[in-house]
Amino acid sequence: MIPDSGKKPLAIGTDDFEKLRKTGRYYVDKTGMIAELLQGGADVTLFTRPRRFGKTLNMSMLKCFFEIGGDSALFTGLEISKNTELCEQNMGKFPVVFLSLKDVSACNFEGARRMLCSEIGFAAMRFSFLESSERLTSQEKDFYRQLIRLGQPGEPQFIMSDEVLVNSLKLLSVLLEKHYGQRVILLIDEYDVPLQKAFYGNYYDEMVQLIRGMFSQALKTNPSLQFAVLTGCLRISKESIFTGMNRVSMQENPPVTGSLHNLRVLTVSDPRFDEYFGFTDAEVREMLDYYGLSDAYGAIRDWYDGYRFGSAEIYCPWDVINYMDLLRTNPKARPQNFWANSSGNDAVREFVRRLDASSARQELQFLVDGGTVHKEIHPELTYRDMYSSVENLWSLLYMTGYLTGGPDEDDESDMPLYELFVPNAEIRGIFMGQIMELFREETRKDGELLQKLCKALAAGDAAGVEDAFNCYLRKVISVRDAAARSDRKENFYHGILLGILSYKADWIVTSNRETGDGYGDILVEAEDRSLGIVIEVKYVQDGDLAEGVKLALEQIEKRRYDEKLRDDGIEKVLKYGIACYKKRCEAALGKDRQ
Repeated sequence: MIPDSGKKPLAIGTDDFEKLRKTGRYYVDKTGMIAELLQGGADVTLFTRPRRFGKTLNMSMLKCFFEIGGDSALFTGLEISKNTELCEQNMGKFPVVFLSLKDVSACNFEGARRMLCSEIGFAAMRFSFLESSERLTSQEKDFYRQLIRLGQPGEPQFIMSDEVLVNSLKLLSVLLEKHYGQRVILLIDEYDVPLQKAFYGNYYDEMVQLIRGMFSQALKTNPSLQFAVLTGCLRISKESIFTGMNRVSMQENPPVTGSLHNLRVLTVSDPRFDEYFGFTDAEVREMLDYYGLSDAYGAIRDWYDGYRFGSAEIYCPWDVINYMDLLRTNPKARPQNFWANSSGNDAVREFVRRLDASSARQELQFLVDGGTVHKEIHPELTYRDMYSSVENLWSLLYMTGYLTGGPDEDDESDMPLYELFVPNAEIRGIFMGQIMELFREETRKDGELLQKLCKALAAGDAAGVEDAFNCYLRKVISVRDAAARSDRKENFYHGILLGILSYKADWIVTSNRETGDGYGDILVEAEDRSLGIVIEVKYVQDGDLAEGVKLALEQIEKRRYDEKLRDDGIEKVLKYGIACYKKRCEAALGKDRQ
C-alpha cells in the first residue's frame, strides 16, 4: 500500500525545525513554549526528559525563532505567530549559539576532548564574519581564530588549548555581543551525554572537571549571556557540574518576568512546560484523524501512551510517528518496540540483575502486573552514584522514562514518596525481556533441573514435566496484569519453556512452526530422529488448569500438529498439553493417534 501522496510526510527522525517546515512535513506545534520561556525570566533553564521526546527539535525551533537573520515564514500559522507583540520584540533579534553534545563519545578522555573541540569549532565557524568584523579589534579577531584553528594532517580536526576550550562558549558570546550589540542566547542540547560516555569509559572525573569549567564560564560569569537553555536526560548533581549556580526549586512558583535566577531545573515531575515534550492525547488523535488512521488509536494508546510529565499524560513521539508510518504502508501492522530498540536499555538490565531480595522482586512483580510502587526519588545524582544501589536505580528508571508517575499527593512529608508505574506495553516488554534474559542465564547454570525436565519430556512422564516446570515458574516473575490479553500471557509461558529447551544440545527446537492445519507452539526433534515432541501451551484466566490442558491436547489433535514431525520420518511423537496460571502449571500427555 502506497501512502496517500496528498498528505504531508511524517517527520521521521527529523530534528531540524527549518528542514521540517520547508519540506512540508507534519509538525505538532510546540511553539507555545517560546512565550512561556520568555515569561519565566531565568538566566539558565534546564529541561530533563527521556530520549526520543523531541528535545532536539524544540531546541532547533528556539534557534530558528530567536536567531538574527532567521526565516520568520517558518512560524506562519503556528501558535506563537498569534502573539504579534512578542514576535516583533524577539523574533530574529538575538545571536544564537547552538551546541549539541550528543555525539561527544569516545573510549578515552583525549578522544572525547577532541570531539568536544570539533563540536565547538563547527559551532564557531557559523560566525565566520567575525574574522572580518569592523566592530572587533585585531586581538579579538585573533581570539576568534583560536576557536576555529584547524589541525594539520594527523592532528585533531580542531586545535584548542585547555584554556581556550574552557572559555570557548563565553568567548564566542562576548565576540558576538560586540559585533551585534546584542547579548547572546546559548542553546546546549544533550548536555549530559559526554558525562554518561565518560562514566562508561572510566574517565568521568576528567570530563566532569572540563564540563564544569566550561559551564561555569558560559553560564555563571558570562556578561554577554541573554539566557541559556539546556536539555538532557538527567539532572546531574550541582556539586559536580552546576557548582555555584543558584537553583530554582522544582516546587517553587515560576519566577516573575524580568527577575534573574541563575538556574531553573524543569524535570519530568514539574508541571511547567509539561505538554511541550512528547505528544498529548489530543495531538495524537488529530494526527491519526489527518492520516485516516483513527482505528489505530487504541493500540497506540496501549503501547506508547502513559508517560506522566508534570500533570500531563504524554505519548512517546518517536514511537507514534514510526508506527503511523508503518501503518500507512501496512494497515494490519502490529505495534513494535521503536523506542526500546533505539537504546541498549542498560538501566533496566542492571536493575533486574540486582533484584536479589524477595521484597524487591515482589515490587517488580507489581510493576509488570500493572500496579504501582512508592519510592523516594533523588533527581540529583552523579553517574558514579546511579548504579551504586537499587534505591538509586529507581530514580534512574524514573528519570529516563522506564517508569513514570509523580509525587504521592497523599504524602505530606518534606520528601514525599513518588508513585511509580510502568507507562505502557512497550516498556513492560522491555522489563519482561530483561527478566527472561536473566532467567535464561540462570537456566544455563541449573543443569540438574534442565536435565530433569528434558528427561521427563522424553519419557512421557507428564507428572515429572509438571513438577520441573513448576520449579522454573517459582523462580521467575510472571505476567498477571488483568488488562493483558490472554495471548500475551501465553506467549510469556511459551517463551519460558522455549528458553529452557533451547539449551538441550541434541534437540532441535522450533517455535510457531507451520504443521498440519496450523502453527504448533513448540516442536522438538531429537537429532537422531528417534523422538519428536509437540507442546501446546495455554493460559487459563480462571485458574482451571485441567480444562486448559484438555483444550491444549484437543487443539493438537484437531490441527494435527504432529504431522510435520511424522513427515520428517519420526515415528515416536509425544504430545503435551501444558496449562499455566500465575506461578502454577499442569501438564498431560496426549494419546498417540497412530
